[in-house]
Amino acid sequence: MTESLERSATMPLPAREQLETLVADILAEARAQGASAAEAAVSFGSALSVAVRLGEVETLEHHRRRGLAVTVYFGQSRGSASTADWRQAAIRDTVASACAIARHTAADPYAGLADPERLAREIPDLDLYHPWALSAEEAIELARECEAAALAMDPRIRNSEGGGVATHAGFGLYGNSHGFCGGYPTTRHSLSCSVIAQDNGEMQRNHWYSVARDRVGLEAPIAVGQKAAQRSLRRLGSRRLGTRQVPVLFAPELARGLIGHFIAAIRGGALYRKASFLLDRLGTPVFPEFVAIRERPHLLGALASAPFDSEGVATADRHLVEGGVLQGYVLDSYSARRLGMTTTGNAGGTHNLIVEPSGPFGHEALLQQLDTGLWVTELLGHGVDTVTGDYSRGASGFWVEKGEIQFPVHEITIAGNLKEMFTGIRALGSDVDKRGGIHCGSLLLERMTVAGE
Repeated sequence: MTESLERSATMPLPAREQLETLVADILAEARAQGASAAEAAVSFGSALSVAVRLGEVETLEHHRRRGLAVTVYFGQSRGSASTADWRQAAIRDTVASACAIARHTAADPYAGLADPERLAREIPDLDLYHPWALSAEEAIELARECEAAALAMDPRIRNSEGGGVATHAGFGLYGNSHGFCGGYPTTRHSLSCSVIAQDNGEMQRNHWYSVARDRVGLEAPIAVGQKAAQRSLRRLGSRRLGTRQVPVLFAPELARGLIGHFIAAIRGGALYRKASFLLDRLGTPVFPEFVAIRERPHLLGALASAPFDSEGVATADRHLVEGGVLQGYVLDSYSARRLGMTTTGNAGGTHNLIVEPSGPFGHEALLQQLDTGLWVTELLGHGVDTVTGDYSRGASGFWVEKGEIQFPVHEITIAGNLKEMFTGIRALGSDVDKRGGIHCGSLLLERMTVAGE
């Protein structure tokens, strides 16, 4: 244990005024040291995490982190530095380090702050801050309850990798020499459990978790534990498959990974480096006609909501894909200038991507559409090349015939090319998983190569 029980509750956040003063001091110091422009970000976070295994506390940690980062510009030469020390002497030294770097860096014609007219003028409250006054003792009991529910599900649940509880609260504030200064507090809470099922000498592990901004949005500890147990039990009796080409259904938590590969291919950095299989595809079909993907940055309480990006640029709803056609890229100011375009407010990433279901297709309906093929529930490895689109991952899941699950499978590889996989989407499910920045249901592909025995 890294802290005593008495000190393990999360710490209060600093006052907003303190962070605003800190940013103002950093920007003033940059001006004093000769910078023509500057931007600064300060952050503070406090967290409590507990892990319990077989009823015993394995880890009890309290984290408190703070930091500041500054980027200065001398014309179009740029330098950056950061520190966790908020004292005035440390601020002077950090700004001096950034200035020294900038003075020795070649000018980049695309470098600079975001254009002033793109900065957020209004900062809406997106309901992202719901602190949880959770004591260490309470966290331990919740983790124990979660794990105990899993262990009690079935006598074949023989072992556990633990139950966990985590809560985090933080405040981040950004400002620049265009006069922008904005920030907001956030929270994030989670419950998790991972257990091992064993039968006839075979062992299978699986897990489940729940995450939310507000603790009232979490699944009950018992439900999390029971789902982890059920997912482990259904893996017992796994077999291998012979090599074949078949339709493949990705579970929602894996389908969002495929959408993540799409986003990686339309990021500005990949595009201006010409390192994307979707180069020069703006305004052309990249998915079937029924596919629509929207960015919704202002969803109340969502895990990836943000009123502005990490450059202070206002975020807004937009269509990334409509009617299967690529409508826009994912750009920050630098990559936008490199491409002769304007920023899309995505410095630091995307904000709540919504993949619209192609119909009222729940899990059972999708199995019927799959008919005979592979339902993938777990992926291993990182065999994805966003330059060529080649895709190859280790996988496990279930073999399905005539819409009915026949048996679990493991130790197989699924392979294809993302360009063909995207155009070969047959259905997008309504069983949407919202535990992240991409809200997506199950995804049914026309065909992939499955390699096994």
